[in-house]
Amino acid sequence: MTANKPMRISIFGLGYVGSVTAACLADAGHTVIGVDLNQLKVDAINAGETPVLETHVPEMVAAGVADGRLRATLDLADAVLNTDISLLCVGTPSAANGDIDVSHILKVASDIGRMLKDKSTFHTITVRSTVFPGTAELVTQAITESSGKVADVDFGVTVNPEFLREGQGVEDFRNPPLILIGGSCEPAIDAVARLYDGIDAPMFKEDTRVAELTKYANNSFHATKITFANEIGNLAKAMGIDSHRVMALLCADTKLNISPTYLKPGFAFGGSCLPKDVRALNFRAKSLDVSVPLLESLLESNRLQITRVIDLVVASDHRKLGFCGLAFKSGTDDLRESPIVEVIERMLGKGYECRIYDPEVSTGKLIGANREYIQAEIPHLDDLLVTSLDAVIEHAETIVVSSATPEFRDVVKRRRPNQRIIDLARIVDAPLDDEWYEGICW
Repeated sequence: MTANKPMRISIFGLGYVGSVTAACLADAGHTVIGVDLNQLKVDAINAGETPVLETHVPEMVAAGVADGRLRATLDLADAVLNTDISLLCVGTPSAANGDIDVSHILKVASDIGRMLKDKSTFHTITVRSTVFPGTAELVTQAITESSGKVADVDFGVTVNPEFLREGQGVEDFRNPPLILIGGSCEPAIDAVARLYDGIDAPMFKEDTRVAELTKYANNSFHATKITFANEIGNLAKAMGIDSHRVMALLCADTKLNISPTYLKPGFAFGGSCLPKDVRALNFRAKSLDVSVPLLESLLESNRLQITRVIDLVVASDHRKLGFCGLAFKSGTDDLRESPIVEVIERMLGKGYECRIYDPEVSTGKLIGANREYIQAEIPHLDDLLVTSLDAVIEHAETIVVSSATPEFRDVVKRRRPNQRIIDLARIVDAPLDDEWYEGICW
């Protein structure tokens, strides 16, 4: 990685992220000034030594200092006035209640703002620390209040989450899975993008809050994967099975398992397999006296998603409901443990007038366990099913779309005045900012 146009960069916070980032950027040819309140860290950098233990960083820091591309200071004015972009790599420790403490970031932002009073050129500030959505706005506010400058005119704030694994930080910086920049100020976004000249990775320029939450989604997903693998491993051991072979085979499926499939927020899962198999696995774990709290939580979380839909429907105060989709997913007539069936059953029990349209479902064609299930749950289904989308639109005050069947996209275009749509399948490409439309997870 070699920068096409070297930049002048200040990095606030010389912990793990700050030190690795400083070493990598200096190695790429940029001029980097590290800033920290800890004199020992500053002295270490200036002596050509690293404050953190990380592969390749010691020699990169030594080379950067020797070549004059890397130094550290306690002087904030020196750092801000002699650079064009500041990276905030300040710690965000856990508070006693589990929340994060962003006071250190906001203090640094306010300090940077005071330095900007004496600067006439545009300055970019980007948050590398892991922060909740809305933090960049607080950073912008802190800088504005302490500097008297105008955001997006005199300075710009962006979010640039890091995806560095300890022990592989340099490799991850040079070969990231993606580069994510959140913000709305184009000059600031462009400045951050230049940091990654020479790196071959997809770059995403997103809304600031999307970028902030994405880092939490990533880390939570990693934690979920580790916990899931461990719970399957504990079960496998209790059964005398090689857990690593099981997980190797799971990972071999890149169509469903290690893929975007099933990772789109929406309605609850259902069908003849997932609920049954999760229940069975939990039963077997109990019989083997193996605790699997993650697996145990799946059905409860799924139940809560169904409850959310019922709450959305009830909140509308509409008594006439139309349901687009009855099977547990599009392209099938399988009604077994379809979550929308439970919603309809509950609404019928509350006295709502329901009409249902699913082009794949005909009670006359249902057989076996599928027919037995729906007869037990909704015995008078024939009276509720209609044969066209027109009939649902004509009847309903609120329409609930639970399937991504292409035909159902017309519901948005054809809705009547005062008709509400509750979308459980993301039938629109982007959320609609209208009071009559509501998605379950968006």
